[in-house]
Amino acid sequence: MSARTPIPRHALIASGDFGERLPAAAVAEAIAQGLRAAGMAEPDLCPLPAAQAGERTRELLDSLDFDARMRAARAVIVADEHLRERTLAGSATFEIATRARQAGVPAYALTARNELDSFDARILDLQRILEAGSARTLTAAARELAGLL
Repeated sequence: MSARTPIPRHALIASGDFGERLPAAAVAEAIAQGLRAAGMAEPDLCPLPAAQAGERTRELLDSLDFDARMRAARAVIVADEHLRERTLAGSATFEIATRARQAGVPAYALTARNELDSFDARILDLQRILEAGSARTLTAAARELAGLL
C-alpha cells in the first residue's frame, strides 16, 4: 500500500501593487484575510516587486522558489491591478498562469480592472477573474473565491 499525498489545503497568493496606496504586501494580506474569514487554511503570501519583464520575471519567480510553493498549494491566486492583453506577454501574471497550467494547479485572478476578453482568459486558463480594487473589496472577493477552491 502506497502513501498518498494529501490534497493541499492552502492557496498561494501572488500579488502585485494596486497603486501607491495598496502595495503588493497589503494586497496579499487583504486577500488572505478573506480566505481566512471563509475558513481556509493560512495562505502562502508571495508579494511581488514592481513590474518585471521577460527573463527577469522568470528569475524573480525562481528566486522565490515559486514552482515548489505553487505545487504545494491548492490553487494560485494572482492579484494584478490591470489585466489587459497588450501588457500580458512577459508579465508576472502571464508567467504565473503559464506555470500553474503546466503544473495542473488551478489559477484564479483578482484585478482592479479586467480588460481581457474570454479568449485571453481561456488562453491563460484562469478559472475565474474577479474585479476588486480596494483592500475591502479584495477581502470580499477572496471570501467568494474561497467557496470555489
